[in-house]
Amino acid sequence: MSENEIYPYGAPEHPSVSKIDLTKLKPYGDALNDGRTQVSFTLPINPSPEAEEVARKLMEKMGFIDTKVVCMEKPSEGFSYFVCYGATEYTIDFTKIHVVKVEAEFKTFSEINDLIKSKIKRKLVILGATTGFDAHTVGIDAIFNMKGYNGDYGLERYPWIEAINLGAQVLNEDLLDKARELKADAILVSQIVTEKDCHIKNLKSLMQLAEEKGVLQNFIFICGGPRLNHPIALECGLDAGFGPGTLPSHVASYVVDEFMRRKKVRE
Repeated sequence: MSENEIYPYGAPEHPSVSKIDLTKLKPYGDALNDGRTQVSFTLPINPSPEAEEVARKLMEKMGFIDTKVVCMEKPSEGFSYFVCYGATEYTIDFTKIHVVKVEAEFKTFSEINDLIKSKIKRKLVILGATTGFDAHTVGIDAIFNMKGYNGDYGLERYPWIEAINLGAQVLNEDLLDKARELKADAILVSQIVTEKDCHIKNLKSLMQLAEEKGVLQNFIFICGGPRLNHPIALECGLDAGFGPGTLPSHVASYVVDEFMRRKKVRE
């Protein structure tokens, strides 16, 4: 793994950066390689000296040394919230880490539009929704609305993309029916609520339903959310998954690349 791959935006400006051994990567707190780590958790007991000792003992059982409980608060009756510090002696060989990730050449707003116009020669239809009982729309709106996110235009602003945001609490069956009605090229599902892995169950249910309806190959299936990534998406049967920090242009770039790959369109 080259330095450009490790530091795509340039190596950190730090006097100790040259001392970093990437084969023995360790958390950084006050000083390089000190292993200092912050951990927070909640226990179902009221704050007390005994509760603080329990938190400290838990930190030790998790393998931390030199542990400190720096915060003990009472969020509600019968509960304590803790912030703890500890040091770990464990290290990771960063050079051997390999992650399954979305394979797409991320392009600019203009590059995406020019590519669709010149090679696909029609608008791409992308349908999006927050599905199931999930009522959160911040994520799907950031990808779809014209303003976009972090200075990156949303899909609705692309002249060569027909972007349709169905909003929240859309049933999987309704989403697939609408996608078929609108002849969508891609379906983007946002999932925020993850309690008891309901996001995983919902995504798997979507893909099972798509297979039952015979439309599994009709659309490019994409999911996104704070607890989602590409490996989870693949596990659930989707084509791609995007996590925190994803920009609208990232999604658009993938859709264009995947559409052209499937249709065997050459750049």
